[in-house]
Amino acid sequence: MTKERLYLYDTTLRDGQQTQGVQFSTPEKVQITQALDSLGIDYIEGGWPGANPTDSAFFDEAPKTRAQLTAFGMTKRSGRSAANDDVLAAVLNAGTGAVCLVGKSHDYHVTEALGIPLEENTDNVAASMAHIVAQGREALYDAEHFFDGYKDNPAYAISVCRAALDAGARWIVLCDTNGGALPAEVGRIVSEVIAAGIPGDRLGIHTHNDTEQAVACSLAAVDAGARQIQGTLNGLGERCGNANLTALIPTLLLKEPYASRFETGVSLEALADLTRISRMLDDILNRVPSKQAAYVGASAFAHKAGLHASAILKDPSTYEHVDPSVVGNTRIIPMSNQAGQSNLRKRLSDAGMTVDKGDPALGRILERIKAREGEGYSYDTAQASFELLAREELGQLPQFFEVKRYKVTVERRKNKYNKMVSLSEAVVVVKVDGEKKLSVSESMDDTGSDRGPVNALAKALAKDLGQYSAILSDMKLVDFKVRITQGGTEAVTRVIIDSEDGQGRHWSTVGVSANIVDASFEALLDAIQWKLTRDCAGAK
Repeated sequence: MTKERLYLYDTTLRDGQQTQGVQFSTPEKVQITQALDSLGIDYIEGGWPGANPTDSAFFDEAPKTRAQLTAFGMTKRSGRSAANDDVLAAVLNAGTGAVCLVGKSHDYHVTEALGIPLEENTDNVAASMAHIVAQGREALYDAEHFFDGYKDNPAYAISVCRAALDAGARWIVLCDTNGGALPAEVGRIVSEVIAAGIPGDRLGIHTHNDTEQAVACSLAAVDAGARQIQGTLNGLGERCGNANLTALIPTLLLKEPYASRFETGVSLEALADLTRISRMLDDILNRVPSKQAAYVGASAFAHKAGLHASAILKDPSTYEHVDPSVVGNTRIIPMSNQAGQSNLRKRLSDAGMTVDKGDPALGRILERIKAREGEGYSYDTAQASFELLAREELGQLPQFFEVKRYKVTVERRKNKYNKMVSLSEAVVVVKVDGEKKLSVSESMDDTGSDRGPVNALAKALAKDLGQYSAILSDMKLVDFKVRITQGGTEAVTRVIIDSEDGQGRHWSTVGVSANIVDASFEALLDAIQWKLTRDCAGAK
């Protein structure tokens, strides 16, 4: 059976950039564009030329893409022709093959926000679409507030869309701008729009996530006949975000009825890069990836309960709706005080340690985990620390170096500009290769900013570890989380440190102490120990 074509339209660089706290540089926009293009996205919206210097610079330096690069703008303003609207001209001057213009489709917004007659707004939309087509470009009309407008005045909302279509628009994109529409009504309204004479293969859907249903609303539109889906990577977007393409794309490719009915520009081979691209975006934004994100989250295929892990060992489909490798993710069997021997043996196997069923060491490891979690440790979120604990219990933990002592000082003082600044300094003495070594480091970075005592400790510890220093050169700390696990005078601090290296590996370690620096140093030592254990044949 011939599959119908669905077109994927990414607006991460424009609508996604409207996320609070998000601002892409031009090189970052280029990097994201190249990743989206390699994935197989059909349209990549680069931004609004002329709206800000970064967007304008991006179109000047935009890479060559297989995807249709698209410039975004608004329909012409009243009182001038499309050819004489300087805002519209800036959008066209970006030179993209496709141009997407937003225009009003809700009568209330036309009369109240624009303050013009309904017919004049319709004429503005049609003239703008005709002008784009006359320039030899592909025209897209974003019908702003369409679903709210349709519910208030369906005849007008459809008439604006039909005017855009008649003027030559390739796509009429129905926008749930406020994000308040629900899947059932989106499906019903899209069906009614098609019944009114606007073909489904000319309709797109653009949803926002204000009710946490943007993906469901997009799928409802597809079910009703829309054939273009707009969204963003990781669901970035204004307010609560847009429809999340990292959830939509694998659903369309892997789930029925979509997988057998439709094809997209994304191949199954390219889909295996989805997790990497999702985390690349978080890295650009300096954000910690959402562990609970569907398909691409670190916890998306994590099986904590012993009953689940036991079944997973027999058949992964018992608790996994898709194979994690299909989207570039991995299965995780976390360790916690809920763990059973099935979890433990699977996790040990993943770490390269084979232990026979019934081995007394399994019981010892489990009891030690449960005891330490009673003290405030959490191996559920610190898999690397769990691995080190297990190796120690099994007698398989190499001894690379020994910390003899360390000291951290934090000084608050005025700099040469008479501003108060903080400076952290760490001293670490280690014994490595039979020799004691003393290292001192400050926490000041290249910009003159203080990065804190843990940063100073990390730099001092890795500074002179003999033969092991080179191995640690590509390691960096990417996140630092602190939690008080008990209250009052018995307060205990738990620190989780997330690390990564140049090989693309990410790992988490835990430390617990009444002293936050001690807890941090313990987690830091585990992070280094794990890296060395994985990369070295053995200790000296």
